[in-house]
Amino acid sequence: MRGCTVVGSVSAAEGFSVGEPGVWGEVTAGLRVSRPVLVARLMELDAAGVLTTAHVRAGAQVGGVTARTVWRWLEAARTEGRVERRRRARLELSDQAWEVLAQAGGNVAVLHRHLKRGGGEVPSLASLYRVVHRDLQAGRILPDRAVARREREEQQTRQALADLALAGPLEVGVVKVTARRPPRPASAAVADVPLGESGAAAGVVLPAGAQLVRTSSVRAVAEAVGQAMAVQGAVCVFGDPGRGKTVAVRMALHEVPPGWKVTWVPVPVRPTVAGMRRAVFDALALPGRFPHTSALADAAVAGVLGEARVLVVDEAQRLPVPCLEYLQSLWDHPGTRITLVLCGAGSERALARLPHLASRIGAWQEVPRLAVTDVTTVVTGFHPLWRTVSAEDLAWIDQTSAHGTLRTWAALTTHLQNALLIAADAVADRALLGRLCQRVAPPL
Repeated sequence: MRGCTVVGSVSAAEGFSVGEPGVWGEVTAGLRVSRPVLVARLMELDAAGVLTTAHVRAGAQVGGVTARTVWRWLEAARTEGRVERRRRARLELSDQAWEVLAQAGGNVAVLHRHLKRGGGEVPSLASLYRVVHRDLQAGRILPDRAVARREREEQQTRQALADLALAGPLEVGVVKVTARRPPRPASAAVADVPLGESGAAAGVVLPAGAQLVRTSSVRAVAEAVGQAMAVQGAVCVFGDPGRGKTVAVRMALHEVPPGWKVTWVPVPVRPTVAGMRRAVFDALALPGRFPHTSALADAAVAGVLGEARVLVVDEAQRLPVPCLEYLQSLWDHPGTRITLVLCGAGSERALARLPHLASRIGAWQEVPRLAVTDVTTVVTGFHPLWRTVSAEDLAWIDQTSAHGTLRTWAALTTHLQNALLIAADAVADRALLGRLCQRVAPPL
């Protein structure tokens, strides 16, 4: 029996008391009518001039509310034309507020005091608790206090080092420049890649005056990634830390074919599926706020991934199996057109924990350490400062300290620049090079 039929027949039962048991109570037992349907029917009776208090009482009975509430509904319909509940403004926290909360170790009371000091209208402490809990349940990642403090100190340290290195007439420092990639040389073991005035590709940090060098490993990574793009497959780039895996992938993807886009997805700290979903959503720069259900978030991500795109996940070795399964679900989705690049030291071991995804990897590309025979050519092409050092000293540095690790060579380049800048009479001899090698060597 429809609710409107019951309300329409109320005039025949005006003699019954709505709140008392009896025939009318038995008739309305179990009946429920939504607000829009009830208000619409009562407004029809009002327009016909036959609306009575008995109609309102009966409507309250089947609506599960009081008669006073029904009268308020009717008043809202008459004055505002609104038959549904007024939507309340959704309370949202700004990114700055989340940063304060992270620095406070998740203490909502500290955030509440911070907002009160800022002035203006401040929500209650209970409301803040509800908002934080709601967003955390929706996938918002709140790093613990130690992680937030460590990241802040690391950022301050990097800035301080950059400020120190930029002092002086040589403008020695760390720069990040976005530039174009030139045509790939057809042959030669190594070749300079003058991607800009500093030779840097987008996202690659180099010492001032340095330029990227295309080694055989870089060309192999570019070939593997290019073949994966041709079939929209997956590739795993692995190798020991500091060998240049990320730089090789960035060089390979610096200039992609028309119609392709590249998205780098950072791996969150202590990654979970919710955190990984949020990381992909943010990396794609989707409009609006992050959806509060996983279904809506996945639908938004899948819609954007319908265009040709390379999805690069660096530091993939930190991903647990559930996060890898989430990436596999994006790649296997029938509506997506993505090439998946998993990069990181130990990423091949992480993939081994998920055979279903490992079996889909089309290329396993290792980035080995720099060959001894290529050290002199690569290092002197990387920075002109090393051209003043003898080949014997370069080989000695590689054997005692660098061990074919490009990241160590980059650090040594910065230290050598600073040493020559501070002391005007400094010479890049074996004694100075030995002290610098000890500086970059980890303590035993």
